[in-house]
Amino acid sequence: MIEQTTIKKLSETSNLTDIELKELLENDFLDEELYREADRVRKENYGTDVYIRGLIEFTNYCKNNCYYCGLRYENREIERYRLSKEDILNCCNEGYNLGFRTFVLQGGEDPFYTDEKLCDIISSIKNLYSDIAVTLSIGEKKDESYLAFKKAGADRYLLRHETANENHYSKLHPANMSLANRKNCLKTLKKLGYQIGSGFMVGSPFQTTENIIEDIRFLQELSPDMIGIGPYITHHNTPFKNQKNGDVKLTLKLISILRLMFPYALLPATTALGTLSPNGRELGLKVGANVVMPNLSPKNVRKKYEIYENKICTGEESAQCKRCLERRIESIGYKIIISKGDVKRK
Repeated sequence: MIEQTTIKKLSETSNLTDIELKELLENDFLDEELYREADRVRKENYGTDVYIRGLIEFTNYCKNNCYYCGLRYENREIERYRLSKEDILNCCNEGYNLGFRTFVLQGGEDPFYTDEKLCDIISSIKNLYSDIAVTLSIGEKKDESYLAFKKAGADRYLLRHETANENHYSKLHPANMSLANRKNCLKTLKKLGYQIGSGFMVGSPFQTTENIIEDIRFLQELSPDMIGIGPYITHHNTPFKNQKNGDVKLTLKLISILRLMFPYALLPATTALGTLSPNGRELGLKVGANVVMPNLSPKNVRKKYEIYENKICTGEESAQCKRCLERRIESIGYKIIISKGDVKRK
């Protein structure tokens, strides 16, 4: 039976046995103590600072056919779009004036954006601003592509592993995709000197508690700078349209566990959390998260980037979205700061 000493052990050693993790994940009565301890450790490392990342969703084309994603290439209902270099630079200009110092270029795996085009966009952004970071979230690429992006000025790369279990991975992805390749991409990115982010969906179809524990063990092996987790949310035009959404409460618990296991890490309170719960992002910040990623994409394309359904903030202007989030974060005792928001490893 799980005891209070388990939380103490997790906080002091940043680790638990598989049996202890399973008990913690499957029992609720120590959640509030877990949340308090995670918030204490978060404040010990990052104070009440919340880092903002300006998300620019620059293409919703994707060559992949992942079973859970609304951008999958077999979704014929979606209205596809691509942003031009000028569009992207305009987003950065607006974001910089609003106080953003990290821009996240996120998109499906779209072959239209060659290495040459992406390097031109990255270097143009870095030449315009001397005090910003460029983060890429564009999926699996060849080693030479990752190297080219790094030389062009990319600082960070986000690539969720989605699940560390081979069998589970095969239930979420078509046969032409492999977990081994995804893991190799993450290892290459780390070797090249990127600040890397990984993570997984909470409550994805067929996920077990044992799968989640495998995810945590992989993250311990990888030691990423950022760990992004959010609840799985279904989309009506995927093979998983009849699956249930992930659980907000389990997501919050996992944020707390990850904060205690990775005290230095950058942990986002995701848009998916805010989509399933009206105050989901605030709840995430209160239990250990320290990053939020407001949308800087042009208003006319936001609804088209539909990985899952009913995503929040698709109708707001960038300034409106940022001001609203700022007020909400201040209301719970935290504050957005103007900073690149680098990871604080001791």
